[in-house]
Amino acid sequence: MKKIFFIAALLLLSLKSFSQGSTDYGAGLKFNLNEDGSKFMRVIAWNQIWMRSSQMNPGTMIGGEATSTATDIGNRRLRFLAYAQVSKRYMILTHFGINNQTFINGGAAGSSGTGGYGAGKKPGLFFHDAWNEYAVVLPEKDKKFSFTLGAGLHYYMGLSRLTMASTLNFLTIDAPIFNWPLIENSDQFARQVGLFAKGKYGKLEYRMSYNKPYATNLVPTNVTVADNAVAVDNSGNTKWSKAGYFEYQFLDQEANVLPFKVGSYLGTKKVFNIGAGFYTAPDATKTSVNSTINKHDIKLFSADVFLDMPIGKKENKMAVTAYSVLYDYDFGPNYLRNVGIMNIGSVDPNFTGSRAIAGAGNAQPTMGSGNIWYTQAGVLLPCKEAKPKIRIQPFGAVTYKNFDALEQSSTQFDVGSNFFIDGHHAKITAQYSTRPVYTSLTNRSGSLGDFIVQLQIYL
Repeated sequence: MKKIFFIAALLLLSLKSFSQGSTDYGAGLKFNLNEDGSKFMRVIAWNQIWMRSSQMNPGTMIGGEATSTATDIGNRRLRFLAYAQVSKRYMILTHFGINNQTFINGGAAGSSGTGGYGAGKKPGLFFHDAWNEYAVVLPEKDKKFSFTLGAGLHYYMGLSRLTMASTLNFLTIDAPIFNWPLIENSDQFARQVGLFAKGKYGKLEYRMSYNKPYATNLVPTNVTVADNAVAVDNSGNTKWSKAGYFEYQFLDQEANVLPFKVGSYLGTKKVFNIGAGFYTAPDATKTSVNSTINKHDIKLFSADVFLDMPIGKKENKMAVTAYSVLYDYDFGPNYLRNVGIMNIGSVDPNFTGSRAIAGAGNAQPTMGSGNIWYTQAGVLLPCKEAKPKIRIQPFGAVTYKNFDALEQSSTQFDVGSNFFIDGHHAKITAQYSTRPVYTSLTNRSGSLGDFIVQLQIYL
């Protein structure tokens, strides 16, 4: 922990050598394809580097050595996105990169041990998004209604604002992950292949999609009592999923050229939105009772509210950002899934104490049948300088989880701050987070913590 604090202090001191600068380049590099710029290509690139000090779940080892704490540095995201408006109505988009590369995992398939393809080395690039879309009804100022159709590997997955969040401008250091409830099971890094429709009617924005989920094949544990059945992801020949998100934008209207929802505008807009969404997939999970297989639908719903606007005197340049969402998740009986971001821990076979049911490292119960309430808020602190060297935005978040599979609910917290060198284009974020530790389905033994410093650059 001391090493991470020391590095963070050096980074913050180094900010004095930078200026806020301008963002004349906007969101990426734009290349006009005709004289008036109506046809163009835009390229965006970004990276997010994490340095961490973490308390490990009981029964963890790293690299064959038992440990209760760990420090590391890794590549959370290294991404490249390009889209082209090839005509007034027709747009194509591709988005590829890597995620979650650490010193011990996240490398190419099969990488381990020592050498050119040793542990964590040379991760494979893959497409996050690849779709085409056509504007049937153009979003012109004198029209209340706009309508666009598209198809491909896409991010229009409905459910909530945070489900379609941009990873470039989070308020907190990252998403809480349960906002992507299918992550890397029946989706490809929060995406599915299918058809989507998007547009606006006045101040109402809508997004709908019809998709073919990726197949899953986990085998359910057979039980003799139905109440003890545990649903697992097993969809076989998948049936088509449906998703949608509807949002009423009371104040400034947000752009919907791309699906990525902004996390914090830093006072550049006055936004107040209320939204609701859903995701359903028939026969997506299975249980086994007395060797009889039962199929269950995935039915996910949410309602959320988002606020972002300047506050106080104009010359102080202050702003507040707040977001709250309630998820109602049904994956089938007693469904529970544990996730750890960039988890570097593995199970210590020699550990004799009470293990965490989530597993080793920083894993925790993340998704499950039940309810999740998540709220975050932050304030951009005042600054009267015309070109400040740094802007500061402290924030906090609270998560309440009540899963059917666990007898006790949990509450966890995040607290931290963004330090903006050049808005979201260049920033440092520091955050401390707690996570619950369960040693059985009926016993929550306490909480552990993670301290993370993120370096973000994007063009």
